[in-house]
Amino acid sequence: MKKAILLTVLMSFGLALFLGCATMQTWPDNERSAESKMVVIQDKIGDGLKTGALTPDQSQMYLTTLKAIRTDYTELRDKRGSQKDWESLQGRLDVLGKEIDKAEARTTRIEQPRNTRNGDRIVALQKRLDDGRTNGRSLSTEGRDYQSRLDSIRSDYLRMTTGGRYATQEERTDISSRLDSLEKDLNRYR
Repeated sequence: MKKAILLTVLMSFGLALFLGCATMQTWPDNERSAESKMVVIQDKIGDGLKTGALTPDQSQMYLTTLKAIRTDYTELRDKRGSQKDWESLQGRLDVLGKEIDKAEARTTRIEQPRNTRNGDRIVALQKRLDDGRTNGRSLSTEGRDYQSRLDSIRSDYLRMTTGGRYATQEERTDISSRLDSLEKDLNRYR
């Protein structure tokens, strides 16, 4: 009888420990998604200011909002937040992206092809990698290598634009060439 009670207590404790760890884990897919969204939003703000679709006041307002979200993102990543926290952060990024799109849509301008933005390219490559993993097309070693390279590019781009700073033309060109190289390798592999 004592063994059964002890076994039940140990199993309950183990289950509670497992569930506690599961809810406090790092969510790498959410981190990547948030980083990708921040890159795209940063590109949109920079392009909007450059083309005149956004006024300097609007771009500053959006950059301030993005900076606050980045601060929350860093805290969330460091403290290993819950899935609900990540969903809230993702929602804030979605709202900011839609606000920028609305502001840009109100202004008549010559539209730059969106697929030339580094942020959009990062998102597209991430989708290809995710699809490859889901469909079992990528071998584990190559898939991890490609993911690591894309994570490095995304991370470098985020560092370049920290604090609302715009990436220089040289920095954008470097990111673009690294994305070209990764895309070329992915195309060769597939």
